[in-house]
Amino acid sequence: MHPTTDNRPALLLAMGPGVDDRLLTEAHRTRLAALTRTDPYLVAHDLTAPDARTAAALAEAELLLTCWGATPLTPEVLDRAPRLRAVVHAAGSVKHHVTDACWERDLRVTSAAAANALPVAEYTLAAILFAGKRVLRSARRYAELRADHAWLEESADWGNHRRTVGVVGASRIGRRVIDLLRPFDFEVLLYDPYAETPPPGTELVGLDELCARSTVVSVHAPQLPSTYRMIGAPQLAAMPDGTTLINTSRGSLVDERALLPHLVTGRLDAVLDVTDPELPPPDSPLWTLPNVLLTPHVAGSLGNELHRMADRAVGEVERYVRGEAFAEEVRASDLTRSA
Repeated sequence: MHPTTDNRPALLLAMGPGVDDRLLTEAHRTRLAALTRTDPYLVAHDLTAPDARTAAALAEAELLLTCWGATPLTPEVLDRAPRLRAVVHAAGSVKHHVTDACWERDLRVTSAAAANALPVAEYTLAAILFAGKRVLRSARRYAELRADHAWLEESADWGNHRRTVGVVGASRIGRRVIDLLRPFDFEVLLYDPYAETPPPGTELVGLDELCARSTVVSVHAPQLPSTYRMIGAPQLAAMPDGTTLINTSRGSLVDERALLPHLVTGRLDAVLDVTDPELPPPDSPLWTLPNVLLTPHVAGSLGNELHRMADRAVGEVERYVRGEAFAEEVRASDLTRSA
């Protein structure tokens, strides 16, 4: 039973142009309209200079539902939202728009990061399985040969039976990857300086040991000053020949200048959904190397996967309306070691 119109909280959508059309279905908008006092089609793209209608909605808003492209919530913006109590983010990291001023004003914050973790983990699982089967190399070679070949002889060291996978970072995504690996016959190593107890079936090791023992290294640590270039020359040199490096986190975590020689010689393979810079220069070898799969930051939610994040966000709005705790509350202390 929904609350009466008089006591429903006011909500304002705040995100980049066009994001709401990809994020929200008509069913989501209908649910929001029933739960809150809101125009589910009014979207604030710029809270620093709102038009009259948006300014009025912001002044009344008790809740902001944000997504990619949301305006940073500076003190000046928050001064225009005196009734604001909570920010519900229908995406992953809140670092772009949730500022110190939000915590100083005791705003509650929640995020759909757990929902966004699933497609990244699924992408990673596919990359791990393909790495063991040498799919990238064999597909390129097959296209070049266009003829019968002694694949059984060439594939003596291929396969996923008892491979060692190293997961760097016990983040939401890292832990989801570990969960997805359980049905397979892998040895799983984990490096995370904050992890005291590893998930069942994993071995907690140092970063250098993980790199030296793994035939697949998958990076899932957050972008922090302490993780800048954490996969550097020593770690890359420690990886056995034929190791595949997977990066779906942030490009800055890997020293690409140190990585490139290993890729150019073919000693290592790589699956890179993120790079540093985000768009490699036109003359970067990453575009053409046969042992590199380069994708345009597509591991996270896209297409119909955005609706899963919207489901989580609307669910959090429902909890707020019922006076319950958020299921995925974000606290200021969390951001010192998370994305």
